[in-house]
Amino acid sequence: MKFLLFPLVLVCLGLPLATSWAAGNSAVRIQVVDENGVPVRDAVVEITPASSSGNEFRFPWRAAMAQKDLAFTPGTLVVAKGSSVAFPNLDRVRHSIYSFSKAARFEIDLYGRDQTRSQSFPATGTVSLGCNIHDMMRGYIRVVDTPYAGMTDHNGIMSVAGVPNGRATVTLWHPRLRSPANESSSSITIAGSLSKKYTVKLK
Repeated sequence: MKFLLFPLVLVCLGLPLATSWAAGNSAVRIQVVDENGVPVRDAVVEITPASSSGNEFRFPWRAAMAQKDLAFTPGTLVVAKGSSVAFPNLDRVRHSIYSFSKAARFEIDLYGRDQTRSQSFPATGTVSLGCNIHDMMRGYIRVVDTPYAGMTDHNGIMSVAGVPNGRATVTLWHPRLRSPANESSSSITIAGSLSKKYTVKLK
């Protein structure tokens, strides 16, 4: 399966500090668009503060990727380092799962409808998934070690609150992003009232 490669632009905007947030934290709104200004959906955005504590955390969404209609659903999933991901089979046919990615190399044998298999992901990075029976099936798991991460919506926007003020690294990943490992990183300064626009042009 071939993907068109689009140069992407990352636009990072800060929102004013709300009274309900802890002192020294901010809300960050990130929008991802392509070179034509079209929003890019399902791009993974990670914000890693320089003062990251390394504490364990969980995301509010379920760590699960189903197999339905001969596709991985969702096609991309963001999970915390050390998470165990469930793979329920909702199809009438059997599926297997494999990955040769550096972050996780494994193979799950064939299993049938309404059955579930699980796999743990102890290392950060991108895990590309496939099915030995259905070559067109592709899925991606992005394993992160920061709680300030998520995927862009249909408007190309990812918003997160409670990000510590100060220096941080923003990492953008998308399977069609034309850069090494399909990701790009840049340094930013997060403040309680961040109004400056940060733009990164990618090759």
